[in-house]
Amino acid sequence: MEKAIEEIRKFNKEREWEQFHSPENLAKSIAIEAGELLECFQWNNDFDEEAVYDELADVMNYCIVMADSLNVDLEDIILKKLEKNRQKYPVEKAKGSSKKYSEL
Repeated sequence: MEKAIEEIRKFNKEREWEQFHSPENLAKSIAIEAGELLECFQWNNDFDEEAVYDELADVMNYCIVMADSLNVDLEDIILKKLEKNRQKYPVEKAKGSSKKYSEL
């Protein structure tokens, strides 16, 4: 992922787009791109793979830029959240279930 992160930084720097990358703007952009990803599945599960991959990449790009702008390590926050989820969703209660942790 380091190569991808560096390329995203370079891409944005070349265009002087950092000025637009406030946490608020990036959160909005993530939600907008996630909506576009969801739109790929709007009417059925017969989706265009390239469109899905493009939208997924857009979501990920904005997530990377947001983490970068907040000066956080993505791997670190992902692993910390995964540990929290392990506590909320212990295997013996959550295995095979889609229930929210408060309903287990």
